Amino acid sequence: MLSNDSHTQQNSLTTSDLLPLERTKLANERTILAYLRTALTNFAAAASLIQFFFESKAFRITGYILIPIGFIILGFGLYSLYQAKKQMKEIIKE
Repeated sequence: MLSNDSHTQQNSLTTSDLLPLERTKLANERTILAYLRTALTNFAAAASLIQFFFESKAFRITGYILIPIGFIILGFGLYSLYQAKKQMKEIIKE
């Protein structure tokens, strides 16, 4: 029953309503990919610092600091994506 109502609601949206929603979805995907790329760059930098500069204590500490920063960035990106999807669902329901 709910799927019929939401299907009817989605069918009542015009093309001029659907196109901005699709652009927003694509923008959200680009944003999460940017967060993922940044997190992976932090992980790669951390691995490089730890592996290649193991004799320098400062580089190792910096490498170990970059690992949780990468996880924080990744977590923030996933949280941002979740919030954006939640807002999109609320907009479509209206």
